[in-house]
Amino acid sequence: MSKANSPSSMGSAKTGLEVSGTGSTAPTKSLLPFTEVQIRSACKTIPTPFHMYSELGLRTTCRRLNQAFNWTPGFMNYFAVKATPNPHLLKILQDEGFGADCSSLAELMLSEACGFEGPQIMFTSNNTTIGDFQKAKDLGAIINLDDISHIAYIDEKIGLPEFISLRYNPGSSRTGNVIIGHPEEAKFGLTREQLFEAYADLKKRGVKGFGLHAMVVSNCTDPAEIGETARMLFQLVLEVKEKSGVEISQVNLGGGIGVAYEPGTRPVDMQACGKEVKTAFSQFSKKSDGALPLRIVMECGRAITGPNGVLVSRCVHQKRTYKNYVGLDACMSNLMRPGMYGAYHHVTVLPVEDSELSSLPGASSLPSVRSLFDCPPSSPSGERESGAVGEEKKQKKSKGRRRDESHEDRVYDVVGGLCENNDKFAIDRQLNASPRIGDIVVVHDAGAHGHSMGFQYNGKIRSAEVLVKTRGELEMIRRAETYADYFATLDWQGLPRPGSSWWPLQLALAGAAGAAV
Repeated sequence: MSKANSPSSMGSAKTGLEVSGTGSTAPTKSLLPFTEVQIRSACKTIPTPFHMYSELGLRTTCRRLNQAFNWTPGFMNYFAVKATPNPHLLKILQDEGFGADCSSLAELMLSEACGFEGPQIMFTSNNTTIGDFQKAKDLGAIINLDDISHIAYIDEKIGLPEFISLRYNPGSSRTGNVIIGHPEEAKFGLTREQLFEAYADLKKRGVKGFGLHAMVVSNCTDPAEIGETARMLFQLVLEVKEKSGVEISQVNLGGGIGVAYEPGTRPVDMQACGKEVKTAFSQFSKKSDGALPLRIVMECGRAITGPNGVLVSRCVHQKRTYKNYVGLDACMSNLMRPGMYGAYHHVTVLPVEDSELSSLPGASSLPSVRSLFDCPPSSPSGERESGAVGEEKKQKKSKGRRRDESHEDRVYDVVGGLCENNDKFAIDRQLNASPRIGDIVVVHDAGAHGHSMGFQYNGKIRSAEVLVKTRGELEMIRRAETYADYFATLDWQGLPRPGSSWWPLQLALAGAAGAAV
């Protein structure tokens, strides 16, 4: 596992909070897309954990991508709805000229409700039932097939639309990564041989328009790799024309533009990505003598919402055994990427003073002792340190310092409360401050594949989502789930259900702040 994808990568401990840049070129890596005041203000009314997004950051990122590809007519980024499927966010992206990339019936329904229609929707799915295809066809979406056998399947069941795109899997000719897998081992797409056969079959069955798609990189931070994907697909356009007589009119470069998750790294330069693709397109145009005009599109999701959202949580416990554990009220069900991929997410501690703590939501449920880390530690067997070392630490504590002198050398595992040992946001990580119980803990770059990948193992209920509007006001865009929600599909006496006596209480606990927001 590379350092960039390792939750144990320490990076450098950071203390300040910066607001992300808004220029057309890539800014230096910022810590958070919000001010510290905005985060603290939200925590005064909204129970943690919750996901928090920046409208200003979203719009800025959308415009940066659109500007990078404004040289090619008809360019559209179809936002990968699976990354952050919230209609409040989708409407912002639609307002910035984005389309919707869907992979399921639910995502098609959500996009339809947001007003996306016809070719503004791309349907790229796999192992798909005919009901999903029917909905996509009814909406006039561009259907992007993952399997050659789906051609006959759709034709026999509902009839093929006039335009079809095909997803290409290049196999061993390209390399993948831990997120998307190596192409030859991935379940997605058609082989090279199947691609030529499929286009000929589609043409024979009366399809009139054709597209080509590939998604072979994920969280890519090198613009040259985006350019390489473009060259691969443009060359295929020429070969398909030569071997099957089919003229492809749309090339979908996929998503794959990554996020600079680690401190000290720079976000992907979208202008550079656009230039790489433009160079590849110029080469293609010369080879085709301009006879094959192409519409170029993408399906970036992570790069749009990822850096513009965070997971806000609170330290609720500490544990000292063989390691120093910081226990959060968030867990892997709020953000599973570190546990699933070993992905790095930066973590920032925002200290909360004793005088502030009592007024915050849920403060009464916290332990009365706020820090075990500032006390002389126990050994794994429970024995206190003694002698010179113990005496030295007692002297340091007696000076009244909240953060003891050994903090700079201390590392922590930042964990949740699931009954799974991979429920960890960070391993052996240095933090900007020694966390105390009640402190705010912010997990960075959680705006994509965070809330959307949530699950309910151990009976964990999904958290709220909050949007910071362009003028700084907060808007609750999804309330937290309640236990009544969790048990709603069970018909069993004694369990809380919507409308029961539990319901008002659970709504209050999960998101009473929604009205205040």
